[in-house]
Amino acid sequence: MRVQKPATIYLLRHGHSTANARSILAGRDASVSLSPRGIEQAQAVMQELGERKFAKIYSSPMPRCLETLRPLASKSKLKIEKDDGLIEMEYGDWSGKKLLLLSRKKMWSEIQARPSLVRFPNGESFLEMQGRALESVKSLAIPGAEILVCSHGDVIKAIVAGLVGLHLDNFQRLTIDPASITVIDLFAETAQIRLMNSTVHLKEPKGLSTGSSKLNLGGGSGTKSK
Repeated sequence: MRVQKPATIYLLRHGHSTANARSILAGRDASVSLSPRGIEQAQAVMQELGERKFAKIYSSPMPRCLETLRPLASKSKLKIEKDDGLIEMEYGDWSGKKLLLLSRKKMWSEIQARPSLVRFPNGESFLEMQGRALESVKSLAIPGAEILVCSHGDVIKAIVAGLVGLHLDNFQRLTIDPASITVIDLFAETAQIRLMNSTVHLKEPKGLSTGSSKLNLGGGSGTKSK
């Protein structure tokens, strides 16, 4: 019996953004771009992945994702294809707010413990976000080939959880830092994590944290560690 080769999916979180620098939950604010640190990270991503033979490069339509991919796309001569299923979570009324202030709201503890039951005010539910993101990734996957997908912290965590069978209520146990690389082999009935949240290519100075374990929403704020 012929065994089908896996579809290999590289999941890249966008680089450190201007919202990360201010510890703000950016959501779908199109004015948010890469910070100077994020621009450097985009170059590091290009150096790390520039020799890989990706069949396709896909991205969330948000500018911070497109900016992260541009150096790599330029080197590889591949077009960046936008996919709405990969877009950032719609945080509704929480969008644009400081994470520290949001962490004091009653719903914050529910987001950490039972996200599968949470819908943001005038926004999206975690289940809806995970459903459309998984549908996109599975439809884009190419057996026997590698594709690159650039998206957002919570979205990538939800994708990983869904592919490997981790309940959505446990997806906050995962960490996806800015400009990190996660690699998953997708088979017909299962998936295997080959690499998780790798940031070795960034070579950042000691004392900088690419995420925030205390403010675990939006994939982490990416501010300096205390």
